Amino acid sequence: MMKKKYTIQKSPFVVPTTDGKLIEEHFGNATNNNKEVSIAHMFAPAGWSEPYQTPEFDEYTYIIKGKKQFIIDGETIVLEAGQSIKIEKNTRVQYSNPFADKCEYIAICLPAFSMDLVNREED
Repeated sequence: MMKKKYTIQKSPFVVPTTDGKLIEEHFGNATNNNKEVSIAHMFAPAGWSEPYQTPEFDEYTYIIKGKKQFIIDGETIVLEAGQSIKIEKNTRVQYSNPFADKCEYIAICLPAFSMDLVNREED
């Protein structure tokens, strides 16, 4: 019998958060122990923000609905639906949604997101 060469994800891992953000990881460390890549469907509520971080992974973000703000090495960038960005590893960045509506987006990290690699700063 041949081994299946695909995996369909019907029940992503919902990452526990305390900031109102919804993270549904479809593939990655938390879902299937994949350390190479993580793919997550995210919802950031209005007014949400994270501390600055300097991740040891490349992060790609694609905005589905709403807007998301990025402060990258002191430069403020706002992306809207249909736009995407790649932020290279070892870049200091802060993610936020200071806008009135929630933001829906896809995040892809190479290698996969992990708390050991994100290097978040204390508030």
